Amino acid sequence: MSEAKQGYRVAVAGATGAVGQVMLELLAEREFPISELAVLASSRSAGKQVQFKGKSVTVQDLSEFDFSGWDYALFSAGGSVSAEHAPRAAKAGCTVIDNTSHFRLDPDVPLVVPEVNAEVLDDFGTDGGIIANPNCSTIQMLLAVAPIHRAAGVARINVATYQSVSGAGHSAMEELAQQSKDRFNFIDPEVKALNAPIAFNVIPMIDKLQDNGYTKEEMKMHNETRRILDSEEIAVNATAVRVPVFFGHGEAVHLETVKPLEVDEARELLRNAPGVKVIDEPEILTPLTHASGHDETFVSRIRRDLSHPQGLDFWVVADNVRKGAALNAIQIAEYLIGRR
Repeated sequence: MSEAKQGYRVAVAGATGAVGQVMLELLAEREFPISELAVLASSRSAGKQVQFKGKSVTVQDLSEFDFSGWDYALFSAGGSVSAEHAPRAAKAGCTVIDNTSHFRLDPDVPLVVPEVNAEVLDDFGTDGGIIANPNCSTIQMLLAVAPIHRAAGVARINVATYQSVSGAGHSAMEELAQQSKDRFNFIDPEVKALNAPIAFNVIPMIDKLQDNGYTKEEMKMHNETRRILDSEEIAVNATAVRVPVFFGHGEAVHLETVKPLEVDEARELLRNAPGVKVIDEPEILTPLTHASGHDETFVSRIRRDLSHPQGLDFWVVADNVRKGAALNAIQIAEYLIGRR
């Protein structure tokens, strides 16, 4: 292993978006060793100012940016943008950590949750390439599922998600705020960012419906879980629901283990799992009171599934913009730095 550099040239693509802004906050908070920072966005945002460590940084046009000589690029600017510019950055020798779904099922691109499968990065080169960040709902679920899978094997997962509007970006958060005001003033809500009214409502369809009756969001959880846990045997049955919450996703997870596992054993495994914090009853675990603004994934309501002798149920919450996106990407870069 070569000695780590004192500082790295880091670019953040999509720096004006919700995830990009949190990436900048976390890079500062975690004192990521940066020698030079570039903040990138579309031509519409070029010239704007963003804050980093109390200083203003000018946004540059991603389409015109030269990645030659840059060490890391954190992408969170949409799948079509990543499809066009991530390969260009990688070809220039930059390590791209992409937060979109575009590369997640590419067999040549590692799909990584550092606490779960960081070892897949051990053969990743130092001359540029692309690493994929999983879906936010997959990340938080697997932080809780992985330790149980390693101990007893997981045959099947049933999960219902309760996903905040921040997962759909700034426009969806603004829509929730405006629709809430409209409802209180007896005005019919206008729907633009989402596919149905969200204020005082739930929407049981996230992303586009597929031919098999599942949505793209639900299939992401199925396919990504199998890839990250390196098992084609695990069946993941997901129902993804958008709820009128600004930050923090909740998930009701029901799984069946291959080998018998007592509830107390599962609870102890989760207590010792990296990135996981167990909340004991009667304290009530919610996205707002526990997850929002925090880096951990929180687990509670751990219990035996009454419908299956080897079934376990639990409730999982996490900040989808932090651990579900920005933090996971930065942790990948930190792992690579530590390895090098």
